[in-house]
Amino acid sequence: MKIAFYGSSLLSAYWNGAATYYRGLLRALAEKGHDITFYEPDVYDRQKNRDIDPPDWCRVVVYEGTIEALKAVCRKAADADIVVKASGVGFEDDLLLEQLLGNARPRALKIFWDVDAPATLAELRDNPDHPLRRALPRIGLVLTYGGGDPVVSAYRSVGAADCVPVYNALDPQTHHPVPLDSRFSADLAFLGNRLPDREARVEHFFLDPASHLPDRTFLLGGSGWQDKLISPNIRYIGHVPTRDHNAFNVTPMAVLNISRASMAENGFSPATRVFEAAGAGACLITDHWEGIEHFLAPGKEVLVARDGQDVADLIADLSRHSAREIGERARQRVLTEHTYTNRAEAVDRLLRARLGAQMEAAE
Repeated sequence: MKIAFYGSSLLSAYWNGAATYYRGLLRALAEKGHDITFYEPDVYDRQKNRDIDPPDWCRVVVYEGTIEALKAVCRKAADADIVVKASGVGFEDDLLLEQLLGNARPRALKIFWDVDAPATLAELRDNPDHPLRRALPRIGLVLTYGGGDPVVSAYRSVGAADCVPVYNALDPQTHHPVPLDSRFSADLAFLGNRLPDREARVEHFFLDPASHLPDRTFLLGGSGWQDKLISPNIRYIGHVPTRDHNAFNVTPMAVLNISRASMAENGFSPATRVFEAAGAGACLITDHWEGIEHFLAPGKEVLVARDGQDVADLIADLSRHSAREIGERARQRVLTEHTYTNRAEAVDRLLRARLGAQMEAAE
């Protein structure tokens, strides 16, 4: 089947947390025989900060951030069996959705793929006349980055025909164990960009524990933290390119996952980082969110903290040996149950069934 996928960026993870998700899932779908073209706008300096070359398993079309270029690539949707509009493309999202629905063939399956469902649903609740809400009756299927039953119910309540979560996962080709790298030595490391609905949680789960453990070393990676007041035992290294993520994950004794507030509140929203770290064999400490036990076993494959004091206690009690054991158990779990190949098998079955039903309905 021909899939036309319109998203933020496949080639660049720069201020684009969905990149790993897109890459892993679309490559796995391509391996199942799907013919995929990914359309991404040249905005936010992402093309200047590419971290992969165009892959051989997917055609990538980069278009200028202009209305004319957007309309031109939308006309290509007429050639596809499945047309996907992702959330957060970053350039004229509402117009992009309108143009895609207008250009797609009547028998094509139209999908809205939401990579930030809590934020999108908040917009839809606040604005009954939101363009996406008006368009939902013309969209055959909503897929989401996560969220579980609460997100499914919420989407149905605002008019979606159906909603199915497609969770993050591991791509073993890109995230795997590597030798330790002294650049990333620490007792606990956190990697994440500075975002408004995450900053307070970073203070609570990372900065505060560090200030109370002066004899321990902490590592902070990600963009935007350069003017943040941090304790002397925290080393800030700025943006960490994806090529270094494996070393960043395996070198510290443990790494920390801190969910954005909206993701933690909805639950069932494991970040890409959870699977990246587990795939590299890292000992992962995560803030608590509902549903974690469906992905990793707390206390055995992942350590769970409900507050900053929990983080401090876990680090104080953790040894390198026990950390390695936890990381290895997590790696085995995700390799067995949570790869993008696993996810693609389910998505492939879903797409074929829904496209068949769509074609029958159009006859």
